[in-house]
Amino acid sequence: MALHYLIAKRYLFARKSHHAINVISWISVCGVAVATMAMVCTLSVFNGFQELFSTLFCNFDPQIEITSRQGKVFDPTSKEFDAIRKMKEVAIFTEVLEENALLKYQDRQVPATIKGVADNFEQLTSIDSIIVNGHFMLYDSLVDYGTLGVGLANVLGTGSSFVDPLEVFAPKRGVRINMTNPAASCTQDYLFVSAIFSLEQPEYDEKYVIVPLHFARRLFDYEKEVSSIELKLAENSSVLEIKHKIEQALGEDYFVKDQYEQQEDFYKMMNLEKWISFLILSFIMLIATFNIIGSLSMLIFDKKDDIITLRNLGANDTFITRIFLIEGSLISLGGVLSGILLGVILTLTQQYFGILRLGESNTFIVDSYPVRLDMTDLILVFITVLIIGFFAVWFPVRYLGKRWLKSL
Repeated sequence: MALHYLIAKRYLFARKSHHAINVISWISVCGVAVATMAMVCTLSVFNGFQELFSTLFCNFDPQIEITSRQGKVFDPTSKEFDAIRKMKEVAIFTEVLEENALLKYQDRQVPATIKGVADNFEQLTSIDSIIVNGHFMLYDSLVDYGTLGVGLANVLGTGSSFVDPLEVFAPKRGVRINMTNPAASCTQDYLFVSAIFSLEQPEYDEKYVIVPLHFARRLFDYEKEVSSIELKLAENSSVLEIKHKIEQALGEDYFVKDQYEQQEDFYKMMNLEKWISFLILSFIMLIATFNIIGSLSMLIFDKKDDIITLRNLGANDTFITRIFLIEGSLISLGGVLSGILLGVILTLTQQYFGILRLGESNTFIVDSYPVRLDMTDLILVFITVLIIGFFAVWFPVRYLGKRWLKSL
């Protein structure tokens, strides 16, 4: 083991002539450890929320969605889509038609997005897991049914198994609106509510009504057109590989999006918040390392006699400088390792025991803060803290140390 490392290690753990230096040294370690722990816990909370919302979106969004680059609708019966249907990696192929309409129930009305889906939609997504009232059903031999978001149901004052149907209005295609009699320019149809779903996301709960595909085509005056194709892949299939394969088959006329791309704005916002928080904590870490600067500066002055002795034994300035560089690095390393360990322990404790609660009421999706450890985040925190710690060590040693050594 190198001599300068042994000396630096002894300086770190041995008693100094002034007890305050020992205190400041351990305060430096604790400061770095606490800031590192905060970094690990904060990033883990963001990971937990991102995973939670991804799970919720998966209950509604398909693994792959195909939409047209030009126009709202397209013909799904072309040979390219027939080839996609026959892919062994595609387990479920669902046609979807989305368009805006007006819902009316008794004296209440609200705009909504009608999502017409094929009969196999229930196999495509985990729709049953987000049903909070009623039973998901598209139609029976007599009537068509709609599944409403909980926000829409609250505004309309309706729910599953209500006797009165919903009135649905949509503008007729290619017909100008008659301002004196707007109803004459609209197609009117009726739905009975079979179920209410909730994703705890306003863009879903306050927007969507899931209806049979034939109902949507009848309402919006389409024959076979769709606004999107939604796919569920077979088990152990690579989403990225199949996505690329479909893009090659369809060419540049269609968008092919995975679940991340379908919610791209949401994930970008989550990542932005995550890394802004990381940047703020990095500045806090920088402030915490000022203790290292103070500790090393005092240690250099405290070890004046030892420096003279080492010089008399033949040590040059580079050797002496390296001793204090190593000691500062040990302080940073001890702090970052302790902080990561504490952060991991706290995160795992929260993950399995849910100590920090979101509230006592049932207004939240989960009872406690969701967390998830990510090894990439731990590595990033480790490297970031070491880099900040290195510059915090380098300053007092290179400038204060050099000036002090010249004066000896």
